[in-house]
Parts: sequence; structure tokens; C-alpha cells
Amino acid sequence: MNPIYANDKRGQYPDSWYAATATPLDPLPDLKGEVTADVCVVGGGYTGLSTALHLAEKGYSVVLLEAQRVGFGASGRNGGQVGHGHNMSQPSLEKKLGKADAKMLWDIAEDSITITRDLAAKHAPDAAFKPGHASAYFSQKEADAGRRDCEYLAENYGFGGQFLDKSATEEIVGTDQYYGMVLDSHGGYLHPLNLALGLARGAVAAGAKIFEQSNVHNIKAGRTASDKTVVQTDRGRVVADHVVLACNGYSNNLNRKTAARVMPINNFMVATEPLGARAAEILAREICIYDSYFVLNYYRMSEDGRLIFGGGESYGVKFPTDIAAKVRKPLEKLFPQLKGVKIDYAWGGTLGITTSRMPYFARVAPNVLTAAGYSGHGVALATLAGQIIAEAIAGQSERFDVLSRVPVTPFPGGRMFSTPILTLAMTWFSLRDRLGI
Repeated sequence: MNPIYANDKRGQYPDSWYAATATPLDPLPDLKGEVTADVCVVGGGYTGLSTALHLAEKGYSVVLLEAQRVGFGASGRNGGQVGHGHNMSQPSLEKKLGKADAKMLWDIAEDSITITRDLAAKHAPDAAFKPGHASAYFSQKEADAGRRDCEYLAENYGFGGQFLDKSATEEIVGTDQYYGMVLDSHGGYLHPLNLALGLARGAVAAGAKIFEQSNVHNIKAGRTASDKTVVQTDRGRVVADHVVLACNGYSNNLNRKTAARVMPINNFMVATEPLGARAAEILAREICIYDSYFVLNYYRMSEDGRLIFGGGESYGVKFPTDIAAKVRKPLEKLFPQLKGVKIDYAWGGTLGITTSRMPYFARVAPNVLTAAGYSGHGVALATLAGQIIAEAIAGQSERFDVLSRVPVTPFPGGRMFSTPILTLAMTWFSLRDRLGI
């Protein structure tokens, strides 16, 4: 079993606010014996569920295998933020890939917002998408750079975001620590677990077969595109023409190329008690925010008036013993007026990052495709990735190919030393945050 599951109870969602408020999905059967399919999808998060949905709608026979429950991993535990662009700036993408590919990548990011909103409306109305997504800055230098970036994107890519100065920012957010922010009404936020569960319902309705509690431990890819690929679980196997690896930070060692380029890291969240009148003092508008720390804070208000706040990371397998205490530190640093606030829910999750913080799209073997390493942009990009992978399997690979041209190099040190090296680097950047440099 994947060691990342050591933090959780088998087959159970974490004790999160999302799990407590989700529209439940009845457990699905595990795979027993041998089945055949046009496509086998490994992983029941946004990437896998969206892939299964879009392929089933195209008439493919699809089997999806999930080791735990659908939406069990990062897809059911994240901040629910749906934002514009990529972690790499557009000017940087222009330099690396040329303006044509950079423009296509921008359009892909914008399309990811649209498709996430549309799929939520169709399959997961209880995900309750709300517009309003902001990036906030802790220094004047960062705010000035954010304003220039906003202007560049508006002039060259038609970006509709608005830069707000320190005074305007303080009218919205109950802290004096930000020097400005960029607010985008095209992006927004939603209930991430309900989105995953809704995609699962949509995929099943379209004809896909989903098996839970079906841990994949081996994939035997064919040597040529005409060969079948065999996907082995503990109690069964799938023989398929195509396989999609959609495990992100939970990939473990299923594929060496992916394992070398996608590193699992852990992130943590809390939900406070309902804040009542204090909620409007923290956020005066229904928006979500992430900020400019390297180990960033991200937050929004829930429908029942709780602050849903993410902050803090760890590297390696084990979560901290007291997640609430870990997240309380950045929460109270940003909002000292909430010192001592009761925390009703605390949970952690594992996401996948890459060296460039750009997603990893690749054909890792004949008829085996993967998309992973969204590096914090996974709600929208992973949801769109399913559509892009389905297009590629159907023979329309333009968008998949441009994403696969984005350079994603292996982490230094190999599997044995990459985590210690990453830990040292992240600790250094976290120290810079605390020192304000």
C-alpha cells in the first residue's frame, strides 16, 4: 500500500469541513477478476474523473480504479480556488516556449476556469461556485510587480482582473499586512469534494465504470501502440488499449518518469467555528484569497460563516500530530483579532509539485498518458486535463502536446535524496517569508 495513506483511515475521508458538508456518494464496488476496456484510468480525483466523464461521453468503454474513495486525495481536501494563469509568468513562458505556445497555455488556463464552472453547474451544483479570486501581496515591491503583471496581461492577453492598492485591499480584508492585490471575477472558489463527487456521478451516468478500494500496484505497458496494457490491482486486473495515470501526488512508484518529476508535499487546512458578525470583519466580500508568501496562506469564508484557512507545509510521509496548531500560527499572524478562535476541523492533504511548478503532461509509454504536478493550480487545471487527455486519446492532441512541451525536469537527487533536498530548499524559502526578505 502507498505509504502516503498512513495518515488516513482506509476508505474514509478525512475529518474535514468538506467531508462533513458534502453530498454523500454511496460506496462503489472494488474490482474483482479481469475486465477489459478501451481505457483504464488510474486515480479518482479531478484528472481521472474528468477523463472518465469525457471519454464515456465520446462512447469509449472506461474503467476507473481508485485506491480509496473518489475525491479522497487532494481533490477533496484543497482550498477550492479556481484562478487564472499558471505558476510561471506569461513573459517567462514566452521566453521558454515562444509567444504562440505561451498564448495557447494562457488560453488553456482560462478554459480551465470556464470548464470547471460549467461542469460544476451541470454535475455538481452543490459545489456552489462563487466568482471572485484574489492574489494579495506582503510588500510594496511585490504589489508593484503584481500591478505591472496585471497591466501586461490585460494588454497582451485580455485579462480582466483589477489591481487594488493597499487602501482598497484593507476595505475588503481585515488585515493591514497586504500592500495590494489583484482581483479577478472570472475565477472564484467552490466546494472541492462536492465537485469530485459530482464528476463521479456524471461519469457513471455517461457509462464509465468506477471501482473504489482498488489499489493499483503494477502497470505492464505494451511495447508498441497496438499492444494491450495490463493494470493490476490486489484482487483483479484491467486489460485496456489506453491507460491514464491520474494519481498526482499519490503516484508513488507506478511510473518512474512521473515519480522523478512529481514530488508529493503536504499542505494543511482548518475551519474555524462560525464567526458570526466577525466574518465580515475578516472578509467584507465573498471572494477567496491566496497571498505571496512562498509557503502561502489561502482562505475564504464558508456559507455558514467559518474561516476556511490553509497554511503550512511538510515534506515526507507523516502529517504533524497537531494540524490545528500548525495552521493556527499563520492564521493568527495574519488575523491577530482571531487569536484563540475555536477550530472545529483540521486536516491535511498531499499534492504534487514539479521543479518548474508547471504541470507535467507526458506520454510515458505507448498508449499510457499522464497529467500531474499541478503545484497548487489543480482544481481547474486537473479538471480541464481530463478533457485534454480525452481529446488526445481520440486523436486530437494539440492541447496535450503544447502542455507536454513545457519543460519539467526531474528533481535532483533521485527518489532517495530528492525529499531531503526539497525539505532544505523549502525551509530556506519559509525562513525568508518569516524574515520578510
